[in-house]
Amino acid sequence: MNYKKYIAEKLAELTGLNADELSLAIESPTDAKLGDLAFPCFRLAKELKKAPPVIAAELAEKFDGAGLCEARATGPYLNFFFDRVEFATNVLKQIFTEGNRYGSSDIGEGKNIVMDYSSPNIAKPMHIGHLGSTIIGLSIDRTLRFLGYNVTSINHLGDWGTQFGKMIVAYLRWGDNAEIEKNGIDALVALYVRFHTEADTDPALEDEARAWVVKMQDGDAEGLRLWQWFIDISLNEFKRMYKLMGVEFDIFRGESYYKDMMDAPVGKLRHMGLLEESEGAQIVNLEEHKMPPCLILRSDGGTLYATRDIATAIDRHGEFKFDKCLYITSQEQILYFSQFFKVLELMDYPWAQGLTHIPYGMLRFEEGTMSTRRGTAITMEDVINESVAKTKAIIEEKNPDLADKDKVAEQVGVGALIFNKLYNNRIKDTMFSWDLVLNFDGETGPYVQYAHARACSVLRKAGETTTAYAFDPANLACDSAFEVLRLIYDFPAKIEEAADKYEPYMIARQLVALAQAFNAYYHHNIILVEDDAVRTSRLALVMAVKMQLEIGLRLLGMAAPEAM
Repeated sequence: MNYKKYIAEKLAELTGLNADELSLAIESPTDAKLGDLAFPCFRLAKELKKAPPVIAAELAEKFDGAGLCEARATGPYLNFFFDRVEFATNVLKQIFTEGNRYGSSDIGEGKNIVMDYSSPNIAKPMHIGHLGSTIIGLSIDRTLRFLGYNVTSINHLGDWGTQFGKMIVAYLRWGDNAEIEKNGIDALVALYVRFHTEADTDPALEDEARAWVVKMQDGDAEGLRLWQWFIDISLNEFKRMYKLMGVEFDIFRGESYYKDMMDAPVGKLRHMGLLEESEGAQIVNLEEHKMPPCLILRSDGGTLYATRDIATAIDRHGEFKFDKCLYITSQEQILYFSQFFKVLELMDYPWAQGLTHIPYGMLRFEEGTMSTRRGTAITMEDVINESVAKTKAIIEEKNPDLADKDKVAEQVGVGALIFNKLYNNRIKDTMFSWDLVLNFDGETGPYVQYAHARACSVLRKAGETTTAYAFDPANLACDSAFEVLRLIYDFPAKIEEAADKYEPYMIARQLVALAQAFNAYYHHNIILVEDDAVRTSRLALVMAVKMQLEIGLRLLGMAAPEAM
């Protein structure tokens, strides 16, 4: 039951105005005592030529809520109060009917979306900078699919460029097959670091590396064999990390896939007169659009990131016919994406309007919060391992007899990292603190997961294994039950808003609010009472909470443990 739509249609009948426009003005009062929804009548004063308080009073008298809600005038506001019995009936019936699809829709049906996120570099470990892109991308990905969009997720790997010439030189001079097979990326990183150390005193190594890049471009079999070996080692490591985080991609495709596709867009830019020479390099002048020039070719004719990304976007549209192509990267790249999007617009590609950059803020660590065994950058594995280890220690202290402790520690430890990043507006920097991240009593991932586990525990004790359809809504009319039901009712709208704005925090915050409301209800109401009708009704509410928390956690990319 869409109460806002229902009220808007009734008001349209009474005023002769457009129901959709009226619906946009209906809001939730900040004070629950003022009603469950409210309509400010100021906007009707001009059309109806009356004072807003008079309009509110007249509409309240005429409004027929048909037992669903009651209208009352408070000054210039028309406030609506839901009938709590009917509301409980409607909300619980809907979530029990829709099950794990509650809140889903078909608004995205027929719309193709390509998502580009995570995108680590081959032969380097995934570092903490990839965490934001991976987590935010995964949640937006799942939310869009939940709303019926046809999503193709692509992990655009950094697998081409001069660093591979350096890797080949380092391997041929100092590499050991057994060491690389044993230690994977760690061994590759060590070789890469050694190359730069040695090149400081032997500049000829740089020339040797560039020569190998040319050989690879010309199809040298040995160079390409080693390059593919480095890719395979890296992908195995990346996929291990993604599996730990519950992340899956439809396509892993590196920059190398597009290496032979750049001549055509460069030729088009030249033919359209968009290329200009600047200090030997080829650029697209964007001064008219209040941006610095976009570099297309280096002075030696070599391609750049923009060249490759332009070719990539053209190929993606040809293959996937996307309505939108979303790029999830840090806010430091806002200008860069604006530049290459604008170049594609200037090339007269109408679909360039569907290119969207989704920036996010950085994850910052308090001094002493994290250390790394590599001594240079904090890797994703370092953070995940430490989070899981700290979670395991908390479990050992609070619930040492818990079954599957390792699995739960992994689910909660990884979930805590995800939730910490998604709880705030994505553009904001996130300050990382273990005391906050792993707090089971605060606005955190463990807090929400624990609320789900508590609901599961109650249902287990009651012997409930299926949805509790039988309930008397009259037993769920109290304030604390109504608050739980109201939050469940609001969830579908929050999901759509989160998808529309690419803001997972809207789901995360709704989950915290639901967990808090459920804990308040649980504190004030004994669930497993003797009275069968009351017991069954309260169990139905607990079941609905469990289902909603599980759906929300899944959309954030988190597990929903049934015991903690």
